[in-house]
Order: sequence, then structure tokens, then C-alpha cells
Amino acid sequence: MAAFVKAVNAKIRSNPTLSYFCSTHFWGPASNFGIPVAAVMDARKSPELISGQMTFALCIYSATFMRYALAVTPKNYLLFLCHFINEGSQLTQGYRYLQWHHWGGKEKAGVHGAVEGAKEKAAAVSDKVKEVASK
Repeated sequence: MAAFVKAVNAKIRSNPTLSYFCSTHFWGPASNFGIPVAAVMDARKSPELISGQMTFALCIYSATFMRYALAVTPKNYLLFLCHFINEGSQLTQGYRYLQWHHWGGKEKAGVHGAVEGAKEKAAAVSDKVKEVASK
């Protein structure tokens, strides 16, 4: 059995493409792509849900591993791409967090919501006045 496994491994390692797809240089970044995909999908959600501490930690993490991906031999461009996308999406989330919590986004949304509510109430009252006036 050990000879069979050794023969299969030798066959896989002799083909450069199969060898790459069976290595951690491929599967590490491939499994890590869940983080940037989640961050991109979260860009449509309310900024209230964003954790500032986690976003900051993921920015540092991605910046560190972008550097690592280019420091190892051979260079792991797939890992670099994964962390480059994650860095961009985390910076976007960080901007949304700061905009919402520290730069007045929450207040602007509240004022906008109040104005829209007042417009709806005024339109409803106007419709009732027209209805009563027409009778």
C-alpha cells in the first residue's frame, strides 16, 4: 500500500500543474478567499453592523500577508491577490465604519429618515384634505 501511495505522489509531483493544485500554495489562498468574498458581500449591509476592531485587525492581517506572499520562494501571487482584495474591501468597510460612527453618517441618515417621514405624512394629509374638499 505504501508503494502505491508513493507511486501516486510521484506521478502527481511530476506534473507541474497537478503539483501546484495539490500544494498549499494553491489551497491556502483558495480557502482564504472566503474572507474577502464575505467583506465584499457585507458592503451592501448597514454600516451599523461593522465592527471597527475586527476591520482594523483584518486590515493589518491582510497587509502582513500581502508582504509574506511576495517574500516566500516561490512567490505566491494567488495569496497576494487574495489579501490585496481583502485589504481593499476592509479599507472600504473601515471607511464606512468611520463615516457612520465618527463623521456624522448616523445623524445624516436620521435627518434624512425624518424628512422622508414628514414628506409622507404631509402627502397623506394633503390627500385627505383634497378628498374632504371635493365632497
